[in-house]
Amino acid sequence: MQKLKFKINGKSYEAVVSEKEHNVASIELNGKAYTVEVEKEEAIASPKIAAPKRQSTSADTFVEPTIELSGNAGSIKAPLPGNVAKVNVQEGAKVNAGDVLLVLEAMKMENEILAPAAGTVKKLYVQEGKAVQQGEALVDLE
Repeated sequence: MQKLKFKINGKSYEAVVSEKEHNVASIELNGKAYTVEVEKEEAIASPKIAAPKRQSTSADTFVEPTIELSGNAGSIKAPLPGNVAKVNVQEGAKVNAGDVLLVLEAMKMENEILAPAAGTVKKLYVQEGKAVQQGEALVDLE
């Protein structure tokens, strides 16, 4: 049995997956029972993002955003859906590995998107306030 609590557009939901056999699952959503057919089940790789800013501690762990490499250029993509809270770079800017390129706000948490390597900002696809989806291009580095 698996219990999930989540919000959609500010409305709270509670789901209980009581049994699953092959591609059929029994789910109770806010007290109402459903039998659902799972079309395709796939593992979701955890996106790599920086830990939220806190008081400086050595326990903070950093994780990288999704990056697709093509030659020596890197396309940094949104690791999760959210809103661009802050953009720290502009096209043509030189960056070092670990520099904070932008801050992505998701689920009321600020996530720093870091430069994976030193380079130059070739293309900036977002501006502050823009809503982005997981996998959407944020920055191209070369």
